[in-house]
Amino acid sequence: MTTLLALVSALVALAAASGDGHDHDATVHHRFDDPAAWAKVFDDPSRDAWQKPEALLASLGVVPGMTVADLGAGTGYFSVRLARAVGAQGRVLALDVEPNLVDYMKARAAKESLPQIEAAVVPADDPRLPPHGVDLVLVVDTWHHLDDRVHYLAKLASGLKPGGRVAVVDFKKGELPVGPPDAHKLPPDAVVGEFEAAGWIVARRDETTLPYQYVLAFTPPSSPR
Repeated sequence: MTTLLALVSALVALAAASGDGHDHDATVHHRFDDPAAWAKVFDDPSRDAWQKPEALLASLGVVPGMTVADLGAGTGYFSVRLARAVGAQGRVLALDVEPNLVDYMKARAAKESLPQIEAAVVPADDPRLPPHGVDLVLVVDTWHHLDDRVHYLAKLASGLKPGGRVAVVDFKKGELPVGPPDAHKLPPDAVVGEFEAAGWIVARRDETTLPYQYVLAFTPPSSPR
């Protein structure tokens, strides 16, 4: 009996660590294909007060010359701020699955004279990062939209430079004046569990700086020698 219990426990642990593509799928599938409508939401001037974008980027160590991927960039709220933070010698990969949003970001980057923004359409299952080419992947209010997240992490890891990180910023559970319904949210413990299941290390866990969101940062598993 002891041997049987040990075997069952081992199989349960293995299933949790490997991820089965089910428990780690998107909490909601939703189209964001109307840039004009979503710009009113994503770029609402009142957002700055609770999002604290410049302070957030500074706390994540965004400095001139970096290459940062803005995954799920939407209308470019963070992309334009990242572009100013990394400067003319840096790069911002503004990535989204919606072609209309990417066109909107391209026009916005041109209008605001920010050539360091490179907006691109990517598939839902692949960020298409340049191999070992990114210092930071910023994922704001987007992680819960991804399917098969544990396996998606391998694609993020392959795009990071040595010392690179992934930062996830998403909404806390509970009644909030902004953000999606609770059923669509992922608690921070769930996100941490997914990264740890894939061998990533928690570099930062902050649930107090932003009033409505948590901030998590991770470093990837060590590369095989």
